[in-house]
Amino acid sequence: MQPPVAPILELVNVSKSFGALKVVDELSVSLQSGEALGVVGPNGAGKTTMLNLISGTLRVDEGRIVFAGRDLGDCPPHIRCRIGIGRTYQIPRPFAGMTVFENVLVGATHGRGRPERASYDRCMAALERAGLEHKANELAGALTLLERKRLELARALATEPRVLLLDEIGGGLTEVEVRALIETIKSLRAEGLSIIWIEHIVHALLAVVDRLVAIDFGRKVMEGEPQAVINSPEVQDVYLGSAVP
Repeated sequence: MQPPVAPILELVNVSKSFGALKVVDELSVSLQSGEALGVVGPNGAGKTTMLNLISGTLRVDEGRIVFAGRDLGDCPPHIRCRIGIGRTYQIPRPFAGMTVFENVLVGATHGRGRPERASYDRCMAALERAGLEHKANELAGALTLLERKRLELARALATEPRVLLLDEIGGGLTEVEVRALIETIKSLRAEGLSIIWIEHIVHALLAVVDRLVAIDFGRKVMEGEPQAVINSPEVQDVYLGSAVP
């Protein structure tokens, strides 16, 4: 009998408070290598705080975060990035006066720590994976919202992550743009990249993820097969406010 495979990423009873407000409360979540995990919950549920704890921009008050068998402890964000944890942010903030390629180069050199000249091919590969290679020489400030989202993704991919954290990357996009983004993330999932995706656009998650976690007030309420989680009365009533067809 094969021994169980350890998760590539695991949160073990993680808690985080801001003053008297506990925003993550004894949260335990695991991610298997090559898995896409979706996270849903209302605004203020602690979803983005969870990603901030994983990426190291916030420190855990209690509990542990383990990546590839390593307890991250007080490991700083730049080290977490270099060992394989990449992320995007809800609101893209590219360097507007730099080209798209130069923005991605920042991810490869400062994020991953690669020499500049050795990073050129990796940056173009990241742009191709994000569907933005045709914009490489344009100024980032001239991009549409979808293109800025793709740039945010390409910059994260340039750090060569083993785990990719996506924070509402579909927010603000049209339905056509969301469908295009779904195909891009599907292709990354097919490559075997491990993904945690926070998103309010439920059908986008259902099209990609293997498993879904619902949280509220920083606590895990339910997890499992995506459609089963979404169809549960508690998730529909508390998180989504209406039934999902």
